[in-house]
Amino acid sequence: MSPEPNPSQEPSAPLFAAVYDPATALIERTLLRPHREYLVANLDGTVLDLGAGTGAMFPYFESVATASTEFHAIEPDPHMRRQAAEQANTQATPIHIESSPAEALPYDEDTFDVVITSMVFCTIPDIESAMSEITRVLKPGGELRFFEHVIDDGWRARLQSALAPLWKRLAGGCHLTRQTGTRLVADQSFDVVEIERLNLGITPIRPFVRGRLRKRSVSSTR
Repeated sequence: MSPEPNPSQEPSAPLFAAVYDPATALIERTLLRPHREYLVANLDGTVLDLGAGTGAMFPYFESVATASTEFHAIEPDPHMRRQAAEQANTQATPIHIESSPAEALPYDEDTFDVVITSMVFCTIPDIESAMSEITRVLKPGGELRFFEHVIDDGWRARLQSALAPLWKRLAGGCHLTRQTGTRLVADQSFDVVEIERLNLGITPIRPFVRGRLRKRSVSSTR
């Protein structure tokens, strides 16, 4: 198992956590619903929600829960985590929530059948370490399923770059200019099952990429 994360590095964005659910309530019911459903389609086995936020994925886990599914989640921000715990308590299916960051997961190797990320890679400080940890805890043949916003093209990309420093401070460490899809499909520990770019959202939060990667039985050299 990985060493315990340093508590002094725990992120904390109380204002962002307080306004997040009210601010996203409409798009959660409309724009985001089919993409969250995509993440849980035909879900089975032991599942990790990496960066659960306020628990937006939890009702979707409940909708597909069976006797063979088991759900875990991490959320390092204590304010987000408190809301996630409240959301988990409204579900019939148990969801085990930990406080660890993505770079130091508190699980043994080959624990999970599926790792899900939903608009979380934009806030992870060290993507390389997080991907190493995802690879470590996923079983061979296990899936990484993702839905992430990325940098756009043209004038939108220039606007995102200009807004990025202020946005990061106001939005809980969110980076507007990451090329998450490119980074994920380049990882030599995974085969690409599918990936697509989606021109949805409103600038500066657009476009998105979603997809599925499968961990190789024998990882290639990074």
